[in-house]
Amino acid sequence: MPGELKVIEHPGSGSGDACTYMWACAICDENETCQKDKEGHSRWLVAKRMQHIEYKVLVMSNKGGVGKSTVTTNLAVSLALKGYHVGICDMDIHGPNIPKMIGAEGQKLKISSSGGIIPFQAYNLKVASMSFLLQNSDDPIIWRDAYKYEFINQLLGGVDWQDLNFLFVDLPPGTGNESVTTVDLIGAVSGCVIVTTPQEVALLDSRKSVSFAKDSQIPICGIVENMSGLPGEVSGADLARVEVRTKELTQEREAFRADQFERDGSVRAHYLGTAPQAWEQSGETIQAFCDFVGTGGTYAGCTKFFKQ
Repeated sequence: MPGELKVIEHPGSGSGDACTYMWACAICDENETCQKDKEGHSRWLVAKRMQHIEYKVLVMSNKGGVGKSTVTTNLAVSLALKGYHVGICDMDIHGPNIPKMIGAEGQKLKISSSGGIIPFQAYNLKVASMSFLLQNSDDPIIWRDAYKYEFINQLLGGVDWQDLNFLFVDLPPGTGNESVTTVDLIGAVSGCVIVTTPQEVALLDSRKSVSFAKDSQIPICGIVENMSGLPGEVSGADLARVEVRTKELTQEREAFRADQFERDGSVRAHYLGTAPQAWEQSGETIQAFCDFVGTGGTYAGCTKFFKQ
């Protein structure tokens, strides 16, 4: 089960009805006796943290196992290598994999003197995850939605992200509680990247994420098709089977593009490319897209961005 973070003791009681402590209620020593608006404080704290982050990008898919965490990590690293200050918020509470991918498994989070949770940092990449609070990596998280809501508040508002160019939020599969709560708390989401694989079942679920983004008025940076190729060399009969399957996958991709990108004569989602290739190119596209949105680009105008 998750480990306990140290409880923060503050120098004195706040004044007025609004709490202005720069730490989450869950680690405050007044939590049990506090009569102030905890919901209001949580939203205020998230807003304060998000003010220091230029772009907030969600990585999502309604389908599990398509490689959202892999895509999140590679996109974040590609931008970090360009000198940007990047953060990864691992919102997958039940399956936090980001620390494993950056070689930080087993690390523990600490609390700063100002009360914020210090994210794990590797060069100019910051990471916060449920994994850092587990005593054992095999421990399951058995929580109802009320506990998840508090933890999402902590990841977004309790973590001292400081100044970042990009914050990538690795969402769990689905369009339920975690996704809805994250969008609600962040407010102004810069964009989202939708991850899929070539299989028809994965495309079926990924299309729901496109609809979720549209309904939530979240600009879609694009779609990454993961697990689309075979590394290494293949020869003989294996090569023939691979060539046949490659043609099938290509047809599926084209069908997905036709269905999602040009429906009703308008581009609904841009095709960023296949993975594991072109991480750097995808990162540059996301950067340019966020710049476009940040300079007054609207949801409707995003389609024009990709036609330029």
